[in-house]
Amino acid sequence: MAWAILIAAGLCEIAWALALKASDGLRRPLPTAAFAVTLALSMALLARALRDLPVGTAYAVWTGIGAVGTAVLAIVLLGEAASPLRLIGIALIVGGIVALRLAG
Repeated sequence: MAWAILIAAGLCEIAWALALKASDGLRRPLPTAAFAVTLALSMALLARALRDLPVGTAYAVWTGIGAVGTAVLAIVLLGEAASPLRLIGIALIVGGIVALRLAG
């Protein structure tokens, strides 16, 4: 169950990062509110997952999910560059997340 909670926390991290971008420097109220809610939810879920998971593994997986998800959605939704080197970097992060999960 802790792993499912951690994944949910990572998905919330993606949501808050995209909401932060949409908030235009916290000047747009609705995206700013979405940012605050998803940030708090992400932290609460991470805290819950840490009851059962090692902090180093959980934190690395949480940030990895957030980094990969945000980068992929920024490419797909926001038109950010999808250069080969960037995609290789994303793949390496995914590999690291998988390795941490298997080692845990």
